[in-house]
Amino acid sequence: MNRIDTDICIIGAGSGGLSVAAGAAQMGARVVLIEAGAMGGDCLNAGCVPSKALLHAAASDMGWDAAHEHVRATIAAIAPHDSVERFEGLGVRVIRGFARFSGPREVTVDGTTVRARRIVIATGSRPRLPDVPGLTEVPLLTNETIFDLAERPEPLLILGGGPIGMEMAQAHRRLGCDVTVIEPACVLGRDDPEAVALVTASLEAEGVAFEEGAVPVRVSGTDGGVEVVLDDGRTLTGSHLLVATGRVASVEELDLDKAGVETTPAGVKVDARLRSSNRRVYAIGDVAGGMQFTHVAGYQAGVIVRSMLFGLPAKARTAHIPRVTYTAPELAQVGLTEAEARAAHGAALEVVRADFAGNDRAVATENTEGFLKVMIHKGRPVGATMVGPGAGEQITLWALALSARLKMSAIAGMVAPYPTMAEISKRAAGTYFSPRLFDNPNVKRLVRAVQRFVP
Repeated sequence: MNRIDTDICIIGAGSGGLSVAAGAAQMGARVVLIEAGAMGGDCLNAGCVPSKALLHAAASDMGWDAAHEHVRATIAAIAPHDSVERFEGLGVRVIRGFARFSGPREVTVDGTTVRARRIVIATGSRPRLPDVPGLTEVPLLTNETIFDLAERPEPLLILGGGPIGMEMAQAHRRLGCDVTVIEPACVLGRDDPEAVALVTASLEAEGVAFEEGAVPVRVSGTDGGVEVVLDDGRTLTGSHLLVATGRVASVEELDLDKAGVETTPAGVKVDARLRSSNRRVYAIGDVAGGMQFTHVAGYQAGVIVRSMLFGLPAKARTAHIPRVTYTAPELAQVGLTEAEARAAHGAALEVVRADFAGNDRAVATENTEGFLKVMIHKGRPVGATMVGPGAGEQITLWALALSARLKMSAIAGMVAPYPTMAEISKRAAGTYFSPRLFDNPNVKRLVRAVQRFVP
């Protein structure tokens, strides 16, 4: 058996694994990267990239065939950045195959043993299938297969009203499909209900049907015809069924017990430094059991690179991590929602709001539906919710504010170009300070007193 000794061994070439590999190799560490599937992982091949490409194509009225060609072209354009050739050019040794632990600090892959000072598990996640009788016996779609669908679904049933389900519902409706979303609870249940209502209303106006509070009790069918029986006795029929009910960490085939790595139902058990129960083994991204976003994996990669290469006690935080549902309108959130903030801070919480309808650029471009809501405690934002056009871009300012623990005065002091949607954030800050300045009798007395002495 061949043996490789290295500083860092990374299992998984998705967003997190690639970020660690690139950063560590360019700073002088010996790096081995192991990947059994496609380079770039889920995000490039079956997640963020194809879904956003399909949403764009659907909004641009490309038609079914052209839309899917655009998806393929988008993946192909980005793929070289994640390719074996690029990473080998950076000095990374790339091994294709399934890795399994064979000891506390070594893994084996296709007859080769890799012994490393530090090992990073970045194997991501896979679609979670709910326990519905018959579901595993019928042809179904997940995010891993829906972008390869050759024919137009007529109609498409979507089980799950989270971000993936909602984005695919709107995209396929705009591509001419009848779409029904089946959600046992509430769609986008993690988000602000007022913001969710705008998203849902928009999709309903486009023709998407919703079955909220509908629990599937049985699924049956074959290629070209699937039936979902609900708990109220009704049966929904479609040509295809997309299951978008969350994801589960990919840990089963790693033989983690041989490395003394503990797991939980959510994934690898890690501490604030993203170390597992084996201090030589780290886990990042979806497999670490936390927030399942590509940008989280990239952020966590930076945390562990500082720890592994420089010995710094870097810790991962979550309060400043944004999330976005890329429907039209977009729904973006960072930090606490209003309900979470009220539970945490009670009467000390202040909430300010700015509507798109009060923004001149929104009026000029006829994009006035939506709002920004900022939750503030002791002068600092603790959360922000935005729903409207470009919300995913604009929430970045508030992610910075939470990350740097900025005060609302920093946002109020910002000069935004006119007319832009970005002025919504400055308006929210102005709304926070207006009663403190304009309705404060002490301020008025001070102004009058100063005026008596100003030449």
